[in-house]
Amino acid sequence: MQILQSSHLFTFPKPLNPNRPLLHNNNNNNRRHVTFPAAATTKSFPPKCFSSDEFPVDETFLEQFGPKDKETEDEARRRNWIERGWAPWEEILTPEADFARKSLNEGDEVALQSPEAVEAFKMLKPSYRMKKIKEMGITEDEWYKKQFEIKGEIPEKLETVWAAPLLVTHVAPRDWPPRGWEVDRKELEYIREAHKLQNVRVEIGELERKAKFERGGFNFDRYRVFLKQYNQWVAANKDRLEEESYKYDQDYYPGRRKRGKDYEECMYELPFYYPGQICEGKVTTVHLYQGAFVDIGGVYDGWVPIKGNDWYWIRHHIKVGMHVIVEILAKRDPYRFRFPIEMRFVQPNIDHLIFNRFDFAPIFHRDEDKNPDELRRDCGRPPVPRKYPGVKPEEEGLLSTHPYVDKLWQIHNAEQLILDDMEANPDKYKGKKLSELTDDEEFDDENSVEYTKVNYKKALLPKIILKTSVKELDLEAALAEREHHNKLQREAKERGEQYKVYKLRRNFEMDEYNFIHWRRSLEERGALIRDISCRQALGLPLEEPGRYKEDSFFGKDEYDPSNPLYRYDYWGEPKNSEKSLQERMRDAHNKSIVGKGMVWYEMSYDDVIKQKMQREARSKRVTLEEEEEDSTSGHGNGDDDDDDFDYSILSDSSSLSFSNQPVVNGTESSSISDEGMFED
Repeated sequence: MQILQSSHLFTFPKPLNPNRPLLHNNNNNNRRHVTFPAAATTKSFPPKCFSSDEFPVDETFLEQFGPKDKETEDEARRRNWIERGWAPWEEILTPEADFARKSLNEGDEVALQSPEAVEAFKMLKPSYRMKKIKEMGITEDEWYKKQFEIKGEIPEKLETVWAAPLLVTHVAPRDWPPRGWEVDRKELEYIREAHKLQNVRVEIGELERKAKFERGGFNFDRYRVFLKQYNQWVAANKDRLEEESYKYDQDYYPGRRKRGKDYEECMYELPFYYPGQICEGKVTTVHLYQGAFVDIGGVYDGWVPIKGNDWYWIRHHIKVGMHVIVEILAKRDPYRFRFPIEMRFVQPNIDHLIFNRFDFAPIFHRDEDKNPDELRRDCGRPPVPRKYPGVKPEEEGLLSTHPYVDKLWQIHNAEQLILDDMEANPDKYKGKKLSELTDDEEFDDENSVEYTKVNYKKALLPKIILKTSVKELDLEAALAEREHHNKLQREAKERGEQYKVYKLRRNFEMDEYNFIHWRRSLEERGALIRDISCRQALGLPLEEPGRYKEDSFFGKDEYDPSNPLYRYDYWGEPKNSEKSLQERMRDAHNKSIVGKGMVWYEMSYDDVIKQKMQREARSKRVTLEEEEEDSTSGHGNGDDDDDDFDYSILSDSSSLSFSNQPVVNGTESSSISDEGMFED
């Protein structure tokens, strides 16, 4: 609210539907005049208080914010965008791109105005462009070079220099042989002696002399032994690797394993390469979001990670088809990582032009990856941050229930059911061996559990049917056990004693499994306590670093789907934490029946009203029938005080129901109604 102290005050009133414009332009003189309605043209006003939307307007206001005739709205918007830096493409677009952008206006074709625009549009067609290039008598590369010269975008060529000579050695990989592949141990020791010799420090001059003049030596002999073992491994595993490639890599992507027509016999497999190896190759693919791919003579193309924005600086130096020198930085699992060989450019060296690095190498997400923590651990990624649960595993109780006990209990019950049926119907199993019994239907292990519902005392309860195959049962052993117990029971009966079976064979088996599980849990607890003690003694962290974060890391209002604050109502807006009207009415109805206790199954409010109306209708019908019976039968002794008491409330609850006797889940509550107890 603003207060202005002035003797002359001009204000715009706020009519809802103004009949005439408030501002007029006088073309005779270039000055702008303001016309006011009659109610506003008074001589003077006393000091008055105004709201923020009734700010006084004078001529300086009109000069700043009034309409301007010289500039259209589109021109003003474009100028404003460029001045504020909101539309950088206005300066960057080439003439062809600018023409292509302005040639279509919301899907409607615009006629080409100038001959330059017509020619630029024709040059967008490859066939016409090639025709023009041939008319000029130049090649396509020269034409593109000329276009770059016109734009002035060709930078100077990169020159890579080294402080020391580039050393290319023939050394076997340190991770040879692959896992699961057996080689001659003496040959392997002979190969690995070359790795020990790499740690010897030599002078640069001596290194240059050896690199220039030595053509053979002990390292070459060791490398020949490695090549012999490598060729044996390739001959044994080449077909298997190609089959696995067809199984896992069904879609094409840059850097995929070469197979079929692309595969050649001289291509090197993954064990041939090692980190630190210098290779010569040819750029095969350039990808905007993933980087460059270099063919180094292997079944996998090497991957040089380059992100999108860095291509602006690198696009002139790295092009498809050029020969480069690369260094291998990492070798990874081809079935987990999308690009198993990661490299960098050595010639030309563009490391100083790469600013955006990949945090982690791209990986495959497969259907069998169920545990995200295990997946991240295998791929070298940090764990998913989560809140500390506050529960220490070393303080939890020991496990004593084996997971197989449920299956044993199911098998035990199935065996006893068959034996009971055998005693009840002996003719059904006459002449049959228990070991030769078959299932009535084809047993389906996936659909062995059925979830249904069954009526029990006017209530619909959930029911689970567990199907068991006869092949899983040991009926002969169960029959022998039952015959043994029947024999002992008959002998005890003859002696006049009582014989009781406390546990059967399967019960002892369940106890053994539970005891094994308890012993395993106890040993794991001991190992966990020893590990914690050792970590505390060495000063190591007890938990995986980065696995648990403080509550402040997640912020004050962390997204929690179970929190009512983040649930949305019918209109798509988030509800507050208060319950809806229907939920409050349902809870009040439940509390009126059972007090503050929890209701195991919540009935909808509409069903409650329907059942209440049905009960009222039934009670009225019952009372009318009773009145008719009383009128026809007549009264007995009028002096009997017991006639005033209605014994119907003591009868079976299923025969009569009163209007105020509630029904929860289709079952009448245990409360007794007082209706009809004292009649008038």
